[in-house]
Amino acid sequence: MTYGVFFLAVPLILATATTAALAATPSGDILAKVAAKQKELHWISTDPTVVAAVRDYNNNPPAAYKSMTQEKWKALQLIDPLVRGLASNALATYLKTKRDPSISELFVSGADGTKVALFGKTTNWSHKGKDKHDQPMKGKTWIGPIEVDESSGVEQIQVALPVLDGTTPIGSVVVGLAVAKLE
Repeated sequence: MTYGVFFLAVPLILATATTAALAATPSGDILAKVAAKQKELHWISTDPTVVAAVRDYNNNPPAAYKSMTQEKWKALQLIDPLVRGLASNALATYLKTKRDPSISELFVSGADGTKVALFGKTTNWSHKGKDKHDQPMKGKTWIGPIEVDESSGVEQIQVALPVLDGTTPIGSVVVGLAVAKLE
């Protein structure tokens, strides 16, 4: 191998290794910790405050939210009033009182996959069409791979739960669990 080929190959090998590390299958130990945490977080699915906020959102989404797109959302700054409003509304404030150190992010979405509340700006405005929203909308829990979250920069596993109005899924809650802080 010549030096020129070597210097071209090294970044490709490192990029491939880094990508593989960014979305890894959790070990049995990590999965057991995630399963325990998932059971602990199950209360969110039927919490009256969460259900009422999602039901209200589904029935009457704010006008500013109706025109929001992925592209517009990505262009918003963290200090944008819409982002700050979602992070400081009554539901976000309530959920922050329940936060523990293992939770690196949390966002609640309405039936359409768009945000009702969040702890911090997410990468995407809508998660409709992605398993983290679509599985909870079928009444199922979803657990993602270990990855470095694009919005928080934390190595985490996302767990998504349905928001249930009785037995009917009306939204989703995605909780990012920091791998290093799982007990």
